[in-house]
This record gives sequence, structure tokens and C-alpha cells, in this order.
Amino acid sequence: MRRPMITKSPSCPRVLIAEDDRALRDSLAALVETEGYAAVVVDDGRDAYRRLLADADFSMVILDMLMPYLKGLDILRYMRTEKRLMKIPVVMITGDCDLSLMADSFAAGAVAFLTKPFKPEQLQNTLRLFLSRNN
Repeated sequence: MRRPMITKSPSCPRVLIAEDDRALRDSLAALVETEGYAAVVVDDGRDAYRRLLADADFSMVILDMLMPYLKGLDILRYMRTEKRLMKIPVVMITGDCDLSLMADSFAAGAVAFLTKPFKPEQLQNTLRLFLSRNN
């Protein structure tokens, strides 16, 4: 069962979270909401892609590297080719400690790269840093 989109107010900045692990997805959404943003959650890459095609009004996108159907890195590369999506900050998360994935993420345009498990403070600091710039 999918978690419904949380909307705090019409002007509340939204963060798209694409993560296939339910527990982590729920934790990420709770953390984003604690910081005062609305979390929009999807559980695979195809749904993230569809959501971005339909709606570019996100203040940040958090993408898991490895998800069913489409990988996070592929979605990031797509976002950087679309004028309406290219300026949205993207945070990549992964359970893989491969430094080449980090390099590929930054080369594709990610603003941050977090390796699971990460401390909530790491994501909070990233949210504060990049969302305060855009709002």
C-alpha cells in the first residue's frame, strides 16, 4: 500500500522521495516532514519518472540508486536534460559504497550522495542547505 501524498499547505515546498524499501521510505518522509516540507513518496523508478513527467513542482528529489524498473541515476540524467527539471536539487542514496557511483552521481548533477545507513542529521543538513537556497 502506498503512502498518500502529504500536503501541509498549497505553498508548502514538496520533496519527491523515490525509495523501494518501505521502512526507509517512511523514515525519509517523516524526516522531510519534520523539517517542514511535504513528502511525496513513490516506491520505484518508473513511478518517480511518471511523477516528474506530470509535475515538476518539487523543491528537491531524493532518489535511491537501485530501484525496480528505472535506476535513480537514469532518472537524474533525464532530469538534467529537461529544462523544467534541471534546477531541482537531487540527493542520491545507496547501500553500495562504490566510489564510482558517487562520482557518476555528481557528474550527472546530484548535489549530495548519502550511503546507507546514514544518520538522520546528514539528510537534515542537506535539506536545510539546499532547500533554504531555493525558498
